[in-house]
Amino acid sequence: MYAELDAFLTDLVADVRAVLGETFVGAYVQGSFALGAGDLHSDCDVIVATTTLPSGPTEAGLRRLHAEIPDRPGSWSTELEASYADVESLRTVGGIGTRWLFNDHGHRTLAWDTHCNSAHTRWILHNHGITLAGPPAASLVDAPPSDALRDEARAALPTLLAETRTWAPFDNAWTQRYLVSTYCRLLYTLATAEVTSKRGALEWALEHLDPRWRPLLAQVKEDRALGWDPDARPRPGSLDAAYAFASYAESYGVRGTGHEQRQPAGRRRAVPRGAGRSAKNNEPWSSRSAV
Repeated sequence: MYAELDAFLTDLVADVRAVLGETFVGAYVQGSFALGAGDLHSDCDVIVATTTLPSGPTEAGLRRLHAEIPDRPGSWSTELEASYADVESLRTVGGIGTRWLFNDHGHRTLAWDTHCNSAHTRWILHNHGITLAGPPAASLVDAPPSDALRDEARAALPTLLAETRTWAPFDNAWTQRYLVSTYCRLLYTLATAEVTSKRGALEWALEHLDPRWRPLLAQVKEDRALGWDPDARPRPGSLDAAYAFASYAESYGVRGTGHEQRQPAGRRRAVPRGAGRSAKNNEPWSSRSAV
């Protein structure tokens, strides 16, 4: 099913290496595919590690490359999200705040942005990053401290709704599902100091959060298979339910570490199905083995 993605990434890495030359260190899949939850509705999230941040002719070459990538055949050419990170700032959370050259989902442009420069991304890379080329991701990225992951998730909770309004249409069904699943991902990280996929976070939330949210969470989980449809409207009442869940999630984040650590006695913490492979194995990429 994902042979097309494999071919797209093989060509991408070859083209990127040609532009970066000796500054190329490695290329890695992070995000949903690295977490074992990628599907036809997922972005393909890639981090390219470099010896130094691209500049001059190298930066210009990358800009030309990404300007033409969406014209390539197949569906994955418009699903790429990529950042070019220098190894020094990539190594630890001390590098958070450094702007990396970033290609947003489906865009032809590159921007200097901190979008992928997070504790969240480093956790995925260190624990499950899939190597396309170069050394294992875990050899380049230290495991982020638990407090850094929790602090990042806690800080994102009260701003998620307003920030989403700046780029997503709230009269579309996809946005309602995005909001609920993203709040669940933040709560999962706050509770566990780990990262999971949207699907894994919804499964965790169904088991661990207040039972009154189960109808909403089940609806979002079921409807995720519908993907993006520009004409689809939220189910009646579902957006109001998402707003109420947002308030609940924000209050959850305020209640402190005692609440965050709560797990049912004698029960193992929920783990998403197909949790991916550790970058330490340095196995070659195949999207089929990541889902």
